[in-house]
Amino acid sequence: MLGFYYELSPLAQWTIVVGLIVATTTALAFATGAIRYIPNDRLGVLEKLWSGSGSLTEGFIALNGEAGFQPETLRGGFHFFVPLQYRVHVEPLVSIPQGQIGYVYARDGKTLAPEQTLADNSQASNFEDVRDFLEKGGQKGPQRKILREGVYAINLAQFVVLTATRNYSVELAASDDGVLLKTAGLITAREGFEPIVIKDEQDVIGVVTVHDGPALPEGEIIAPTVGAVAAEPEFHNNFQNPQAFLRAGGFRGRQHQVLVDGSYYINRLFATVELVPKTVIEVGTVGVVISYTGPYGDDISGDNYRHGELVAPGQRGV
Repeated sequence: MLGFYYELSPLAQWTIVVGLIVATTTALAFATGAIRYIPNDRLGVLEKLWSGSGSLTEGFIALNGEAGFQPETLRGGFHFFVPLQYRVHVEPLVSIPQGQIGYVYARDGKTLAPEQTLADNSQASNFEDVRDFLEKGGQKGPQRKILREGVYAINLAQFVVLTATRNYSVELAASDDGVLLKTAGLITAREGFEPIVIKDEQDVIGVVTVHDGPALPEGEIIAPTVGAVAAEPEFHNNFQNPQAFLRAGGFRGRQHQVLVDGSYYINRLFATVELVPKTVIEVGTVGVVISYTGPYGDDISGDNYRHGELVAPGQRGV
């Protein structure tokens, strides 16, 4: 029986040994989570499995190095960790197509006040920086601020983003899917993933009902117009800026201000819009306006007018 024997040189032997050591070490590093690669079109959500700082005692996001979901995310590239300390959830970047609206739901933060329907974003409005959001008093639950067209690097453990085509989130064992599905269904029913478009040929106006903020005073059924002047800091641009509307003193309920021709990116959890036909006054006729809102005024009809009381413009009555 013939055989062949080939003796490797010492250098080749050392090369093979070093190669095996490097391959084994690399495999162990990936297997234990010491090395993790994140593609450039995705991000990594960090979940710390153990920590010398212990576990969370309150809240959901670990702001002080405790075990749990971390506020910072990982962007594209290789990242190095202590073995077996982290689990990395690789998630897509949030993409909002042109002409669409994205809604944000926060899992951690302060509790909403009794008069609130949506979370206040006057101070905490940066959804791409979880630490900043929470340290500035960001609130949990659905947010007043919406997302417009673009790509966002958002920590999907802290925030859930609802869009027309998909929901972005890190799935949790104790999930809030029921609440989120109900919220997404409500937005869909209100056609809230697309802007409101009122075209001139439709001959309609948009009657707005606000669902957040303080209630109307007793005896009032229509909320007065606020923040409608573009030069003012409280200008809410036709209900597209909820924070400015509430800062201007706006109330929840049916609004006196209406929407005319144009496109409006309105958070439908904040306000809904009903399109109603315009009132047409035919030639040769007049329209008598009876107002059910505004201050009560004195009769200005005069002694010779016997058909009822007339009030000044803007007051309640005929």
